[in-house]
Order: sequence, then structure tokens, then C-alpha cells
Amino acid sequence: MKYVVGCSPITSILYAGSVRVDGTWGANKKDVTNTAVSAVAQHLLQLNEKMQFIYKGKKYELLIKELNK
Repeated sequence: MKYVVGCSPITSILYAGSVRVDGTWGANKKDVTNTAVSAVAQHLLQLNEKMQFIYKGKKYELLIKELNK
């Protein structure tokens, strides 16, 4: 088994855990949605970077910005 992070196509929940050779989740998957999203945001903020990716043939960009009070 290998350890991965993935997004459920049905619920959009982010899971971390072991995946079997056949691609199915092992018994130890955990919901890491809030932790993972916060970690990515902090990573981009600390490095002052943005991230581009393609999803279903469309290009997107993640950018973190400070909001005024």
C-alpha cells in the first residue's frame, strides 16, 4: 500500500490514508479537508506564490491575499 491524499469525487472531502494496489482506500483513511486546505494556503502565503493547475480541461489559479478588516 502507498500513502496518498485525494479528493472524493462524490463528497469533495479530502482524505489521507493508504491505498491498496487496486486503487481502493484502505481502512485507515482520514478526513483532512480543513487541515489540507489550510496547509496549502499557508504554504502559498509563506512562499508568496500562486499555484496553477488544470481541472477537467480548464486552467485555474490559487492565490492567497490578505483581506482588509
